[in-house]
Amino acid sequence: MNNKKLVALTFDDGPSNITEKVLDILEENNIAGSFFLIGNLVTEDKKSILERQLTLGCEICNHSYTHSDMSKMSAEEIKEEISKTSAVIKEMVGVDTKFFRPPYILVSDTMYENIDLPFICGADSIDWNPETSAQDRINEVLKKVSDGSLVLMHDLYNNDKTLEALPVIIEKLKEQGYEFATASQIFEQKGINPNVKNKLWSNVFD
Repeated sequence: MNNKKLVALTFDDGPSNITEKVLDILEENNIAGSFFLIGNLVTEDKKSILERQLTLGCEICNHSYTHSDMSKMSAEEIKEEISKTSAVIKEMVGVDTKFFRPPYILVSDTMYENIDLPFICGADSIDWNPETSAQDRINEVLKKVSDGSLVLMHDLYNNDKTLEALPVIIEKLKEQGYEFATASQIFEQKGINPNVKNKLWSNVFD
């Protein structure tokens, strides 16, 4: 097991008009993150973004096809949300998604029964709320992070305050001795199997 302090930076709701800028920041810091994509945003004009994510060692994950409340869906609707997203990503860049983050972090027994991927929540930076200042986003992450944390941020459209906060978050975590990994790597390096039924992960040691 890796005894160093590890943290995974994860991003929801892309690809968008700021995803490239997030990737710029990660690349400048030699960090790979995990991106949870909305399937209906994965269009041909975004293909280069996905290709760059993979080139930088980032991981592409599943965040549903329509970003709807899946906890109220039937088994068939749930399966379609997952399969369509996985299929469009596979078709676009040839990779299989390894993790799922439920929209709005809303889950149901039917979802757990019909989605064959580990469920990721994360330490929430509250950056989905436009009212959350860049400094508050920084504070939320630093307050909640610990060894094995999966940090939840958003590369959603025009989320400029996260672009402002991200370099500071990275700098502060480095100062605290953290190293960065993808979601897959953090489970692997800590020797934890993420395939646990009815489990919503925010930290690999939860």
